[in-house]
Amino acid sequence: MPDHRPKRRIHLSKLYTFSCGRSSLQTEDSLPIGGPGFSRTVYCNEPEKHQETPYRPNYVSTTKYNLATFFPKALFEQFRRVANIYFLFAAALSLTPLAPFSASSLIAPLVFVVGVSMIKEGIEDWHRFLQDKEVNNRTVKVHAKVGNFVETEWKNLMVGDVVRVEKDAFFPADLLLLSSSYEDGVCYVETMNLDGETNLKLKQALKPTTKLHNNESFESFKAFIKCEDPNPNLYTFVGSMDYEGQTYPLSSQQILLRDSKLRNTEYIYGVIIFSGHDTKVMQNTTDPPSKRSGIERKMDKIIYFLFSMLVLIALVGSIAFGVKTRDDMPDWWYLRPDDANAYFNPDNPALAAFLHFVTALILYGYLIPISLYVSIEIVKVAQSMFINKDQQMYYAETDKPAQARTSNLNEELGQVDTILSDKTGTLTCNSMEFLKCSIAGTAYGQGMTEVERAMAERLGKDAVELQNLSFEDNDINDQVGTEMEIKPHIKGFNFRDKRLMNGHWQQEPHADVIRMFFRILAICQTAIPEEDEETGNVSYEAESPDEAAFVVAARELGFEFFKRTQTSVMLHEPGPTLDQVESEYRILNVLEFNSARKRMSVIVRNEEDRLFLFCKGADSVIFERLSKKQGREFGEATRTHISKYADAGLRTLAIAYRELDEEEYRVWNEEFMEAMNTVSADRDAKMDAVTDKIEKELILVGATAVEDKLQKGVPQCIDKLAQAGIKIWVLTGDKLETAINIGFACSFLRQGMKQILITLDTPEINVVEAQGDKEAISKVSRESVRKQISDGHMQVSSVRGNDDVFALIIDGKSLAYALEKEIKEKFLSVAIGCASVICCRVSPKQKALCVL
Repeated sequence: MPDHRPKRRIHLSKLYTFSCGRSSLQTEDSLPIGGPGFSRTVYCNEPEKHQETPYRPNYVSTTKYNLATFFPKALFEQFRRVANIYFLFAAALSLTPLAPFSASSLIAPLVFVVGVSMIKEGIEDWHRFLQDKEVNNRTVKVHAKVGNFVETEWKNLMVGDVVRVEKDAFFPADLLLLSSSYEDGVCYVETMNLDGETNLKLKQALKPTTKLHNNESFESFKAFIKCEDPNPNLYTFVGSMDYEGQTYPLSSQQILLRDSKLRNTEYIYGVIIFSGHDTKVMQNTTDPPSKRSGIERKMDKIIYFLFSMLVLIALVGSIAFGVKTRDDMPDWWYLRPDDANAYFNPDNPALAAFLHFVTALILYGYLIPISLYVSIEIVKVAQSMFINKDQQMYYAETDKPAQARTSNLNEELGQVDTILSDKTGTLTCNSMEFLKCSIAGTAYGQGMTEVERAMAERLGKDAVELQNLSFEDNDINDQVGTEMEIKPHIKGFNFRDKRLMNGHWQQEPHADVIRMFFRILAICQTAIPEEDEETGNVSYEAESPDEAAFVVAARELGFEFFKRTQTSVMLHEPGPTLDQVESEYRILNVLEFNSARKRMSVIVRNEEDRLFLFCKGADSVIFERLSKKQGREFGEATRTHISKYADAGLRTLAIAYRELDEEEYRVWNEEFMEAMNTVSADRDAKMDAVTDKIEKELILVGATAVEDKLQKGVPQCIDKLAQAGIKIWVLTGDKLETAINIGFACSFLRQGMKQILITLDTPEINVVEAQGDKEAISKVSRESVRKQISDGHMQVSSVRGNDDVFALIIDGKSLAYALEKEIKEKFLSVAIGCASVICCRVSPKQKALCVL
C-alpha cells in the first residue's frame, strides 16, 4: 500500500553538520575499511547475497540451557556443591555390601535435593526463554521487494533487510538510518536499555538517503556498505557506504542500536548491519553466569570442616578396630575367627580396618546435614515468591512489581555492604527547572533549593534568613519577591525576579548583555518546537532536560524559539520599541556537546549578515577560552555567583559568545568539513582539534543555574541504609562544595561525621600549576595525594572500635592519582573504613574505574 503519511517538514541538514558530509577527502587505501577488524560488507536491500557467507541470524537467546545441554550442565552446577559430591560418593558406596543400611536412605535425599534444585534452575531458565520468545516474535515491517513492506517477526530478519520502525517501537537490530518522518532524516532515540540514560539522543541520516521518504522509494534502492566487524563499542562506528556512484563516510550518528527505542519521530527506514548476537548490545552481554551466594560458599567451607571431622572419626575408629581385630580376635572363639570373612579376618587386619573405615564414613555420614540444603532450597523459592508479590516493592507509576529473576542470590540482599550511586537520575529526578541566573555580573532569581533548606537546618537558620543571604541587597530582595505576580507553574521554569520578568529587563544597566544572554539560550540548542494545533502553545522536544529548561526560560522572558527550518531558527524577540518582532538566524554549524568537550557551540548569521559563535558549557572550560581584552569584564562576579549556585546544589553553565570575521570563518569551515568527512578511528580527535581553533577569544555574558530536584524519599532511604550499616559511594561530576551540600541534603553526610578531604585545590598546587611544568605538577600532585591518603589512613586506623564515623570526599584530579597502582590499595583501605564516600568532579571513565 502506498504510504500517504504527511512528511514532517523540519530540515536540519545544515544544523547537524557532524552527520551530513560528502565523501571523504581521504583515499580508500588510507582508510581502515577492509583491514583487520573492518572486513564486514553489507548489500543493502539484497539480503540473499549474504547466503554464501551467511551472517548470524537475528534470533537471540539469553538462556543458560537448551534441551541438549540442560541435563549435563544442570548436573554440573549441582555437583559444584561439596556436600552433593560427598552424598553422591556415599550413595555409590551404599550400593555395596559395605553399607550398614539400605541404599534408598541415602539415594532418595540426594535425588530430592538435586532434583528440586534442577527443577528450580529449569523454571528460571524457562522464564528467560519466554522473555526471549516474546522479543524474537516482535514484528516489524520489512521490505519485500517492489516497494511493499510486510510485517515479519524479528527472528526472521537478515543482514541487508530494509525495515520500517514506527514511533515508540524498539529497533530489531543494529540499523543504518536511511530516512525518517522528518525531511532531513533526523530522529530521536531513547537508549535507556543500553546505558540507563533517559535523555533522548539525536540521530541523523546521510543527506543522499533522506529522499527515500516512502515505501515506494525502496523498490530500486541499492547500496553497498563496508564497515567494522561486530564489536561491543556502543559509542563508535567506522564505515562507508557506496550509493549512486559516491562513497559516503558513516559514523555512530547514523547507527540505531538494537534495544534502543524510537521517540518523537513518526517512523524511520533503516537497513540491518548487525543482527542477532552480532549486535552491539548482545556483544556486551555475557552468558548467564553460574551465580553462587556467599552463604553457599561459606557452607562449602563448613562441609570441608565437617568432612575432615568425619574422616578423622572414621580413621581413629578404623585404626582401633584393626588393632583390636589383630590382637584380640583370635581369642574370641565364639566368633569363629578360623572362618571369619574379610570384614573381621585377624590374618588381614589392614583390609578389615579399611573396610571398617568405608563403613564408618557411610554410617557417620549424617554428620553432614543434607536436610539443610533441602531447607535452604525451599526457603529460597518461598522468598522469591514473597519478593514478587511484595506490595511495598510495587511501583505504581510504571505498573512494575519487583521481580526475582533468580533465587540463587536472595540471601545476598541482606549482606549488601556498599552501594555505589550516580547522582543525576538516581538521587535526583533528572527533571530540570530554570531557577536562577547571573547576567553581566548581577545575580537574578529568587527561590530556595532542597540543598539550601538542608543547609539552613544544618546551620540552625530559618529558610527566610538563608534566602535573604543569597542577595547582596535587601532592597533588591524586596523588589524581587513582594511584588511578583503569582503565575501557574510551567514545567522547566521556576524563575521569579521582577527585574527581568514582563520586559523589565530593558530598564537594567546592561540591557544589551541581557538581550544577548537570552538570545544565546534560545539559539544555542538542538531542540525541535512542536505547536499544539488546538491551543497554539509551543512545546519543545530536546535531547536533555537542561536544554528544554533553557528554551522554556528564554520563551518566558520574551525570546520565543518557535520555528526551525532547513537552515535557520526563528525567534519572536523584543524589538527596540518593546514589540515582539520575528527574527531569523541562519545556522551554519553546530559543535556538539560531549563529556570530553563539556561545551556546545553554534555558529549563526543574523539578518544583518553578521557572524556569531554562541557557546555554553562548564565554567572551567569557558573561562579558559575567554578573551583577555574584553571577555572577562564580568568574570569575577560571575565566578562568585556560580560558586554560590553550586553551594545551593544547582547545575551551572557559563554563557559566552564572539563575533567572527568572514575570512576567519571561511578558512576554519574548510578545515572543519575536511575533518568531518574523514573516515577513520581518529575522526573525533581531528574534529575536536579543529573546533578548539574557533572556540576562543569568547566574551562572557553570564551563567545559568537549574535545579534537579531530589527524588521523593531519598534522604529517608539513605538514612535507613546508613542505620543498617551499609556504606554509600556517590560518584558525581559536581563541584566539591556542591557535592558536600547535596550530601547533607541526601543524608549520606550527617552531623557529627568526621570528613577526610582529599583535594588538589590548594595554594601549593596552584603555584606549581601556574608555572606550567607538567612533570613538576604531576610529581607534586601525586605526592600531595599520597600524603593526604596516608593522613586519612591514620585517622581511620586510630579510632577503630570507637563510635566515630568518617566520610571521605575526593575530587576528580586527586582520584586520578589515588587509582594508580602504588596508591590504590591504601586509598581503598581508607575508603572502606568510611561510612560515606563522595567522588566529585569525576569523568565517566573514572566512574567505571571506581566500580571495577
